[in-house]
Order: sequence, then C-alpha cells, then structure tokens
Amino acid sequence: MKNLVPQKPVKLSLCSSPAYLPIMRAAVEKMCLMIGFDPDTTGKVVLSADEAMTNVIRHAYDDEEDKPIEIELTPLGNPKAEAIKICLRDWGKQVDPSQIKSRDIRDVRPGGLGVHIMTECMDQVDFQPCNEGGTLLTMIKRR
Repeated sequence: MKNLVPQKPVKLSLCSSPAYLPIMRAAVEKMCLMIGFDPDTTGKVVLSADEAMTNVIRHAYDDEEDKPIEIELTPLGNPKAEAIKICLRDWGKQVDPSQIKSRDIRDVRPGGLGVHIMTECMDQVDFQPCNEGGTLLTMIKRR
C-alpha cells in the first residue's frame, strides 16, 4: 500500500511531563518520514521539537507536569508535501520574543542551547505571545 501523507494537521494534546516527550518525538518522526525527509533531516526536526517541548516544560511551566501543551504537525505543499510545520502552544509564562535567544555557543556547559539547536536545524522559527497567555512556537522545515 502506498504511504499516504495526511492532508490535514495532526493534533496532539499532551501534558507538560517529560513522560510525554517520546510520544511527541515518535509522531514528529513518523510525519517527517511520511513526507519523505531523509534520516538526517528527520533527526534534526525531531531534536528541534524535543528541545521546544522541553523548554516549554522547564521555562513556561517551571517543571509542573500537569499543564497543557498543544502540538500540531502540518505537512505543507499540495499535492506532495515538501515541508513540515510544527506548532507548539502553551499557556505558561510569556517571554518577550526578542528576549528568546540561546547563550553563546562558546560557553561550554550543559543546557541552554535549545533555541540555538532549533534555529540551526529548522528553516523558520517564530515565537508569538498569545493574548490569552502563553506562547505559540511555529517551526518549519523544508525538504
């Protein structure tokens, strides 16, 4: 049977617990493979999504494990998908998008590179504060 790519977004509603990271990673990986990304690109997209959700858990929700995170995976391009759009929506603490940045890459220590990884691996990364609170992160990767 031919591997079909969904034409509408795939939506996940997860809690802000690290226990849900493998579920999100598996969904992102499957969508990337269905679109036709090579394994290296798929790995970069999955890593970016993992960093994004981890940042939401740590920074927006201060490691509280029962807060909502909405994830939407959308193949872009018709009739054949040429890109993936990943949206992560939280209702946690807002930060001015101009203040969201990675620390200096030469500052070698654990943590603090999530935004750097996202911007290096994805073609587009956009943080938007939401009127009802929280943030909408949109990332796009093209084939």
